[in-house]
Amino acid sequence: MDLTVAYYADHLGIPGRQGEQDGLTPEALDLLFALVDQFDVPPSVAQGWGTFPVRQVLAWIAERRKLAPRLVELFIKKFCREVAHYLHTPEARKASREAVATTIREHRPSVVLAHSLGSVVAYETLWQQDDLEIDLLVTLGSPLAVPHAVFSRLAPAPVDGLGSRPPNVRRWVNIADPGDLVAIPSGGVSSRFAGVTVDHTSVIHAFDFHMVANYLACGPLAAELEAR
Repeated sequence: MDLTVAYYADHLGIPGRQGEQDGLTPEALDLLFALVDQFDVPPSVAQGWGTFPVRQVLAWIAERRKLAPRLVELFIKKFCREVAHYLHTPEARKASREAVATTIREHRPSVVLAHSLGSVVAYETLWQQDDLEIDLLVTLGSPLAVPHAVFSRLAPAPVDGLGSRPPNVRRWVNIADPGDLVAIPSGGVSSRFAGVTVDHTSVIHAFDFHMVANYLACGPLAAELEAR
């Protein structure tokens, strides 16, 4: 199978800003706390999240998941910075979607694989560019369903609490590792989006659960591609 990468990261240059906490903008912090809220936080603890140092919050997540605190901190901070910048910077959002649309239009694939923030970019691009006919969209480790900080900010906006499969996509399959820190809540994509064909929850890797290489090598993806 030929694989072409739609590259948009060069449109996400993230300058420093005043008022940042631990290198995170207020928007990135909102996303971080939206993620934390999905980890069965005791109410007495959740009420105080906003006053906790970011490193302490991330150390709590690492302890809950039995992961190395430093790796969790690096991963979550990078993820929150990039996603928040995309969602809150109109010119970066527009340029990223145009880059993805250009690649799809040039190569005309029948299958689009979209990982992490890429699933948000692909979802919005396919809604915006309705001439791009796709047989199968596979979202991998997707944060599309993260409440408030991602889901409610999508374009087009959800209607009555629901997003929907782009009409130019015939089938939509979502795959998430249950340990993936950003593919939350569990089962969220199929419960928050109409038209999801299959929502797989499958252990991809014990520690590198969000790495794109591990998602690309996983059994559910191989089965979906073979079944076409």
